[in-house]
Amino acid sequence: MKRTVTRLADGRELIYFDRRDDADRSAIDERPLPERATASELRHDPLLDEWVAIAAHRQTRTFLPSTDDCPLCPSTPGRPTEIPAPDYEVVVFENRFPSYGDGASGGRCEVVCFTSEHGRSFAELPPEQVQTVIEAWADRTAELSTYPGVEQVFCFENRGEAIGVTLHHPHGQIYGYPFVPPRTRRMLDVARRHPGDLFAEVLSAEREEGVRVVAANDLWTAFVPKAARWPYEVHVYPHRRVPDLPALDSAEREALGALYLDLLGRLDRLFGMPLPYVSAWHQAPVRTDRDLAWLHLELFSIQRAPGKLKYLAGSESAMGAFVNDVSPEDAARRLREA
Repeated sequence: MKRTVTRLADGRELIYFDRRDDADRSAIDERPLPERATASELRHDPLLDEWVAIAAHRQTRTFLPSTDDCPLCPSTPGRPTEIPAPDYEVVVFENRFPSYGDGASGGRCEVVCFTSEHGRSFAELPPEQVQTVIEAWADRTAELSTYPGVEQVFCFENRGEAIGVTLHHPHGQIYGYPFVPPRTRRMLDVARRHPGDLFAEVLSAEREEGVRVVAANDLWTAFVPKAARWPYEVHVYPHRRVPDLPALDSAEREALGALYLDLLGRLDRLFGMPLPYVSAWHQAPVRTDRDLAWLHLELFSIQRAPGKLKYLAGSESAMGAFVNDVSPEDAARRLREA
């Protein structure tokens, strides 16, 4: 894997990931960009003991541009974009409109472009391209974990306007949180109080029962959790406890890519449409409870039926008490059949 680090016109870091050693990454970003916006502020909610980022500068971020104005496509003569090169495999760069950044909030936000082809989706990537993305996730997790202001690294993809994406180009994001987020704190608190090995027991029970398993190979199992919150929700666990993506060996990374493509294909075939989804990697915090955590992927869609979405209304939004309209067993069966 060739890794090339360069800078954009406003000083933000950009990293190319290439399988080819001869890839030319000498293009320079010469855009007259304004000064970087890093005005985020962290505020503490004393009632929930949670942190909220106030990032008013994000109101001006690019919103659903036309294909001709996509900032994530490669640069062309007369139309420079966020990626100076005329083509690329996988590229990561600092977000121009970060939720967390170098200001008072600390942390870091990055964008991951999965492919230079605007009209593709992750599910349509060739296996070798998926491996490059996995290598990029692992690389950035390892590097951001060394930053003094980062407490947890979160790799994720939001896909589809129904989810709230503002750019259609296939891409994901990486957050280097300046705190351990509430969901992680709660999971690890439960694991700490549990008399046995919580994550291992959940994985073992799902594999043994089998009714909610969607797909599996020798190194990974994908299943719909027994208490799924979302209409179509799949968790993907490695069979070996590892804290984060960098800890996966080469065989586990290759097996992950194949299984992940399989799952994304099933989601799109479920209703014969590109399903909106969130793909979220749960990794161990950088400095605490790494012995408790178990790396896993949470992949879910808000689409509960053709033309029908699952909205987070009163009970979910106000009280955090989920009501799921689709039984997990039925969701798993439908995904197996897709």
